[in-house]
Amino acid sequence: QVQLVESGGGLLEAGGSLRLSCAASGASGDTFRTYLMAWFRQAPGKEREFVAAISRSSIVTEYADSVKGRFTISRDDAKNTVYLEMSSLEPEETAVYYCAADRRFAFSTTKRESEYYYWGQGTPATVSS
Repeated sequence: QVQLVESGGGLLEAGGSLRLSCAASGASGDTFRTYLMAWFRQAPGKEREFVAAISRSSIVTEYADSVKGRFTISRDDAKNTVYLEMSSLEPEETAVYYCAADRRFAFSTTKRESEYYYWGQGTPATVSS
């Protein structure tokens, strides 16, 4: 069983930057590297949406169109951690940001929420105008 714990959320002004982290436990270093990792977010009153994903060995990354060029997903397999660097944040990006993982994928990514088996509890990010 894999547990995911997000951190790094907070309150910031529009145009600011934030770095989120997701630490995975219950998987050894050799296992974590095989997981597809992703970030999703859920704004108040809206459905959860895909933000970014990174395949095993960081070979493939995928981003939602709305965050391309502003967000960067990365992973450190030695630390069992995946990151989301966010910049030029806008108030409408206020949301709870969730980390997700699945090991069924080899060197590919998916935007589909239903494909991810493991989920964290989320970390909130509030962007003020």
